[in-house]
Amino acid sequence: MAIELGTEDGASLYIPPGFAHGFCTLTANVMVAYKVSDTYAPETEAGVLWSDPTLGIAWPVTASEAIVSERDRRLPVLSVLEPIFA
Repeated sequence: MAIELGTEDGASLYIPPGFAHGFCTLTANVMVAYKVSDTYAPETEAGVLWSDPTLGIAWPVTASEAIVSERDRRLPVLSVLEPIFA
């Protein structure tokens, strides 16, 4: 699912804790702000490689155009992701 948010109507999107999600800005100089449900705990972080083809996400940028953090570039594809919820 993809949802486009803009500044025109001030809409926001709720993503429940534990749900995978990603952001892609469509213009330069964008500020993304989000709230979290608890104190930041990096040891609990997990993720899936954004460009994993099995996810079937039609990103509006190519892999060469995307600016992705080093951490996110190293995330596993879904098929090898270790279980994260006990």
